[in-house]
Order: sequence, then structure tokens, then C-alpha cells
Amino acid sequence: MRLELTKRADYAIRAVVALAAAAPDERLSVRRIAADQGIPVRFLPQVMSDLGGAGLVEGIPGRTGGYRLARPAGRISLLEVIEAVEGDSHRETCVMRGGPCQLNGVCDVHRVFAATQEGMIRQLGAATIATLRKEDRKASSAAGLGG
Repeated sequence: MRLELTKRADYAIRAVVALAAAAPDERLSVRRIAADQGIPVRFLPQVMSDLGGAGLVEGIPGRTGGYRLARPAGRISLLEVIEAVEGDSHRETCVMRGGPCQLNGVCDVHRVFAATQEGMIRQLGAATIATLRKEDRKASSAAGLGG
């Protein structure tokens, strides 16, 4: 079984984590975020626009502009970041029928997949960007990389 993020969600998470690591009054340019996070610079403006539209980041245009988080990293969930670029996380396509289960009744695996989906959404909603940063710093320290 593969559970993978799309490139857009991956880039959005990395961009938000980079902004969370910046100084509180610092704004980061798209180019800097892209370079620091290994994100192709041509894709990042649209991702940042989606994050801004969702109220997760604030952008100031111009040479001295850039982006910063719109609220503290501890108040931004991983689910919000993913949904900002991907839309609603609730699966509406039946894994057995290719369409909504409600059209022809509930399929045999509906309850299992629905419960799994709800559990994943709950976990993503509970994980904040601040929590991710803390876990990353712990892992880096444990590996002797500092942090």
C-alpha cells in the first residue's frame, strides 16, 4: 500500500516548515525558500499563492518583500497545509466502484477505508508545524547532526 503526498503538498509542507524556522520578523523570498528546500522555483509561486489564500502565509510583493507565517507554527496543522494545495482530504471515490459509495449502497470495504481515512485526517489535523520542527530537531540531535 502506498500513501504518498503529491509534489504540491510536499512543496507546501517544506515551504511552511522553512517559514517556521525563520526569525519571527523575517520574510523569505520564493527563491530563498526554493533554494533552501530543494524545490523547483517555477512551482513555488503557485503553492505560496494557495497557502496565502488559505490564510496560512502572508506575502509582501517587491524587492524587499517575501513570505512569513500568518499565525504561529503551533496553530497551523499539517492537514491545513495539505488541504490548502490539495483541497478537502475526504475521499469521495469508492475504492471498489470508482464512484461515490452512496450511488449503489455502501461497498464491502467502505467502513474499513472510511475509518482509516478519518484516523489519518485526525492525525494530520493534530500535527502542527511546530510539532514537526521539534521532532526534526530531536532526530537531528539523536543522529549527532545538531539542531
